[in-house]
Amino acid sequence: MKVIVDSHIPHIRGVIEPYAEVLYLEPGDINREAVRDADALIIRTRTRCDAALLDGSCVRFIGSATIGTDHIDLDYCAAHGITVHNAPGCNAPAVAQWVFCAIAAWMRQRHITSPAGLTLGIVGVGHIGSIVARWGRALGFTVLLNDPPRVIAEKTGMTFDTVFLPLEELQRRCDIITFHTPITRDGQWPTWHLCDQAFLDGLDHCRLILDAARGPIADNAALLAWHGDVGLDCWENEPDISRELLEKAIVATPHIAGYSAEGKQRGTAMMLEALNDFYGWDIPVPTINCPATGAAQVTLDGIAASYDILADTARLKADPDAFESQRNNYFHRPEYQ
Repeated sequence: MKVIVDSHIPHIRGVIEPYAEVLYLEPGDINREAVRDADALIIRTRTRCDAALLDGSCVRFIGSATIGTDHIDLDYCAAHGITVHNAPGCNAPAVAQWVFCAIAAWMRQRHITSPAGLTLGIVGVGHIGSIVARWGRALGFTVLLNDPPRVIAEKTGMTFDTVFLPLEELQRRCDIITFHTPITRDGQWPTWHLCDQAFLDGLDHCRLILDAARGPIADNAALLAWHGDVGLDCWENEPDISRELLEKAIVATPHIAGYSAEGKQRGTAMMLEALNDFYGWDIPVPTINCPATGAAQVTLDGIAASYDILADTARLKADPDAFESQRNNYFHRPEYQ
C-alpha cells in the first residue's frame, strides 16, 4: 500500500505511516512515473489529476486538501473507479479575513472612514461567501448577493434566509464586488471570465474588484484597463502573472488568501477522515478548536489588525518571480477570532 503526499501539506507527516508506505514529494515531482505504483494521492491544487498523470496507475483514491476540484478531471476519475475527496470550507474564515483586510487597506488608501454608505456585492455565496456576507452586514456594509445555483436550489425545496439578486443588480448598485465561485467553462453558469470587459463596462459606480477565488474568473487584461481599483490573490497564468496588473493592484498576494494555520489543519483533518472512511483505517484525526464558520463577533479594525496584508503585497511586488516560492513557503497566519 503506497500513498504519495504533497510535501507542502502540513500536519500530516508520520500519521499515515502505520498504515501505508508514504512518499512525500514536491508538486512538480508528482508525475506519471511517480504515481504509477501508488494507491492513493494526497495533493493540493498544483497537481493536475487527469489521464496524463493517472493512465496505467494503481491510484484509486485522490484527496485534495483544498476547497476546489477544478484541478481534477472528475469525469476521468469516475470512469476509472477513482474516488475523489476535497476539503470544502476548510479555509473559508481565512479567505473572509483576506477580503476584509483588503477592503480595510483600500478604505485607508482612499480615505474612506466608515463602511456606512458602502455596498458590498458578493458573487458566490457558499462556505466563503456566506461568512463574507455575515461579517459584512455586522460591519455596517449594505450587502448584496448573487448565486444563481442557490436560487435554483431554493426553487427545488432548499430554503435560505437571504435574497439573491441578478448580477446586473450588483453591477448597478455596488461599490465593491468580491468573487467566490468555482471556475467552470461549461454549463448554465460558466464562471471563466465572468468578470470580463462587458462586466466591467456594465458597472455604474463600483470602485473595487476583489478576486480571491480563481484567477480566470477575472479577465486580467480587462482588469488592467479598468479605471477602478483591484485586489487580487488569484491570477491568470500563475505563477507567471501580469507585472502590469501587479503594479496596478492595491492588494496583491500569491494565492495565499486561504493559507491560515487553522485552515490547513482543517484540510489535513478532512483528508485523514476520508482515508479512514475509504480504507477502514483508524488514523487519529486532530480537533481544530477554531470554528470553520468564522468568528461570531467582528470589527473592521480587529480583522485588519489580525493580518498585515500590505506586507504580503509589498513582498510580491518586490519579487514577482518568487510567486511560487512565496506561496509554497508561506507562514500560515492565524485566523481572525
